[in-house]
Amino acid sequence: MRMGMGMMIGGAAGESPHVDEVIRRAQRAEAAGLHSAWLAHAFSHDAIGLLGLVGRETSRIELGTAVVPTYTRHPIAMAQQALTTQAASQGRFTLGIGVSHKWVIEDMYGMAYTHQLRHMREYMAVMTPLLAGQPVKHEGEEYRAEINLLVEEATSVPVVLAALGPKMLDFAGRESVGTLTWMAGHTAIRDHIVPRITTAATAAGRPAPRVIAGLPLAITNDAAKTREDAANVFAIYPKLPAYRAMLDRGGLSDPTEVALIGDAATVSGEIKRLEDLGVTDLCGYAFQADTDAFERTVDFLGSLT
Repeated sequence: MRMGMGMMIGGAAGESPHVDEVIRRAQRAEAAGLHSAWLAHAFSHDAIGLLGLVGRETSRIELGTAVVPTYTRHPIAMAQQALTTQAASQGRFTLGIGVSHKWVIEDMYGMAYTHQLRHMREYMAVMTPLLAGQPVKHEGEEYRAEINLLVEEATSVPVVLAALGPKMLDFAGRESVGTLTWMAGHTAIRDHIVPRITTAATAAGRPAPRVIAGLPLAITNDAAKTREDAANVFAIYPKLPAYRAMLDRGGLSDPTEVALIGDAATVSGEIKRLEDLGVTDLCGYAFQADTDAFERTVDFLGSLT
């Protein structure tokens, strides 16, 4: 397949592996020939910082965050961290960011979750030049900044946005290298995500955008039981408006209908279908509780590279 094969290597859906285990998973994914390894930033390790460590213990695989919330971190601080991890990983780091969710930003952090598009527009206006090694001078409603960062050994850091809504997808097409989705199924990808971000990128004279599909993935001979497990693991996601909208766009009721579940032949066919719809990269999350789930998934995806 031409699609880039990638996996989540750290905490997601309540899982929180130790630092050494995250590094081991990245090394294992690299050895299996996978193209990318992704780390969520939720309520455990700092994803950017940990990927700096991972970058020192790997040599080839792309490393990315999926994703770091923007409201909780000043764009200058985000840029400084990202450039440091880019230097540590010798140019293999991709910064995935997003506005997160109202219940995270307001209920957990106690911050105002307002003007999401304006916030992201100004956030990128401050951060993007810094990530390219350029000074920035910005005077806006959300941020005021005048600064330069000097991380001489860091190459420019590419940015992907967790963009699902129409306006954010348009913005992602104009201002980033692509989007990283979660809980978006075939119909939402085909009819909404790919055409929207591609049209925006083309109109802005940018290269074709990356569409990185984050999806639960399980190689199993008992699909019915695994779907029951998935319903429990991912029960929170249909309650979050952004993901609920993605499921609704596909006419789906819950994440079990989005997850890639089945034997190797079945899941391989579903991945090929995603590729045909315009997905450029897969970010699979091995969610099964058994100890061999990650190894089984790495070997499977490695066989597709």
